[in-house]
Amino acid sequence: MKKYILDLEVVQNIRLHANYVLIKMTHAEPLPEMVPGQFAEIRIDGSPTTFLRRPISINYVDKSKNEVWFLVQLVGDGTRKLAMVEPGELVNVVLPLGNGYTLPQNPGAIKPLLVGGGVGTAPMLMLGSELSKMGCKPTFLLGARSSKDLLQLEDFQSLGEVYVTTEDGSMGEQGYVTQHSVLSAQRFDRIYTCGPKPMMMAVTKYAKANDIECEVSLENTMACGVGACLCCVENTDEGHLCVCKDGPVFNIKKLLWQI
Repeated sequence: MKKYILDLEVVQNIRLHANYVLIKMTHAEPLPEMVPGQFAEIRIDGSPTTFLRRPISINYVDKSKNEVWFLVQLVGDGTRKLAMVEPGELVNVVLPLGNGYTLPQNPGAIKPLLVGGGVGTAPMLMLGSELSKMGCKPTFLLGARSSKDLLQLEDFQSLGEVYVTTEDGSMGEQGYVTQHSVLSAQRFDRIYTCGPKPMMMAVTKYAKANDIECEVSLENTMACGVGACLCCVENTDEGHLCVCKDGPVFNIKKLLWQI
């Protein structure tokens, strides 16, 4: 898929939480085609300590408004600077990068579960939207530390059933996503997931134990986004692959995780 370097205009910068912002951007020309699971490399201007672009998942694409959304977690100087952009400002972005999730050939015949943890919920929104458009109603299982860390719940609820876990029990069931009762109460045909690696490894273990097809979106450090710097290499059944170029989405059958 062709990559573009674009100066996108900030439409909105919405503070969802002390540590998260939702930035909506647009362009004078129609945005390029993007698929769920892809990401962008965003240049950080005005930060003396940030020399590399920051990889950010594509949260959602609103074609009617020609907008692309980015859910940004504030974790360092770069993302904190990015979180300060204001409407009308231009942000230089390279997109779309990487390979996305595999959409089903027979959407009406499968029951997918979309599992997201923390900021890993970001690509689940676009994926859920695309599945819904195909006539495949998704089920979401979202995990966070507390109710305050659960983001975009109304958007998810507009697309399908939403189940929640929080570590402190402030919303949904207390515990981790792989402990939620929905996993024993319902049978799913396919699982898509993104989040902290321990969470994804636990989801992978569940999927393998129940013979369910599963794809994960890895969050290795992706400095360049095009497979040149080798910072994000992952060991797979095909050898060492760059997550940014060959992923970030992989079928769990390819990964050599020790679980």
